[in-house]
Amino acid sequence: MKVLVTGASGFLGAALVERLLARGEKDVRCFLRSGSDRRRLDDLARRYPDAQLELFVGSLASRDSAARALDGVAVVYHLAASLLGAAADIFLNTVVASKHLLEAISATGRAPSIKVVLVSSFGVYGVAGLPRGHLIDEATPLEPHPERRDLYSQAKLRQEKLFREYQARLGFPLVVLRPGVIYGPRGSRISARVGLELMGVFLYLGGDNLLPLTYVDNCAEAIAVAGQSPQADGQTYNVVDDDLPTCKEYLARYRKEVKPLRTVRIPYRAMAAISAAVQRYHAFSKGQLPAIFTPYKTATSWGGNRFDNAKLKSLGWRPRVSTEEGVRRAFEDFRANPR
Repeated sequence: MKVLVTGASGFLGAALVERLLARGEKDVRCFLRSGSDRRRLDDLARRYPDAQLELFVGSLASRDSAARALDGVAVVYHLAASLLGAAADIFLNTVVASKHLLEAISATGRAPSIKVVLVSSFGVYGVAGLPRGHLIDEATPLEPHPERRDLYSQAKLRQEKLFREYQARLGFPLVVLRPGVIYGPRGSRISARVGLELMGVFLYLGGDNLLPLTYVDNCAEAIAVAGQSPQADGQTYNVVDDDLPTCKEYLARYRKEVKPLRTVRIPYRAMAAISAAVQRYHAFSKGQLPAIFTPYKTATSWGGNRFDNAKLKSLGWRPRVSTEEGVRRAFEDFRANPR
């Protein structure tokens, strides 16, 4: 059985390819853009000589590339998306690219036999109106006001809705996974849920909120388990590890084990007041001051929630790497590769 992984050379994509091979997949097509770093995939090909690891170079901005990539494929793991950039780029690489892939699935004439595993995000949940400490599970409503959120969350919400629209029309098995903060060696260092760096000072905003971490190998394992499990078809799963640290604990350990930071602690209530003032002045100045902070964004990012992974565990998934070990490995890498 041939499987396709989009975004295969990325931080999570390469980890997924490794977990698929480790779990017995023998025919994996890795979709990557021209100029992508192939070193980790080349290393996997050497480590798993009995498997067929195909590096397919193309772009999901091209309908032709999407169609050719699907030739003979039984399972699609769709990870390709843009995290940062201009609005047009994020929309193109997340939403438009997904539509090309879905249209290509439709054009195969065998859509009901192609399983699709979509990697979405915690960013699709509508948490701004929830009380502090509310448990986020798969039944939590989706974001009702995406226009008030960051561009990435807007794109991921539209992407997920697009996949559900095509699934309803084409009838393919669809699994959606919503990871929290994916971290690990070579990954992002401090999530915006902890705070933001501004003019050389780190604004510490997360306080005692839980940080919904998932170590990159644990997240990849969750995606592979869902893709290989018929029980997962038609389901949605949160992906978050056990024994989560608070933002305070993560930041304190980062400052001790990676590098010192100049920090300013801003309590949630103070940040909510600052956001309201910024929003008012944004309106008063007719946009001269960007609405970087708004009460809605502040409630979404730093309101504070709890996170549930019980449904994912019902598939048999367990974290391969403990949070303690994952943070140790990540911080060791950050020390060795300073920025």
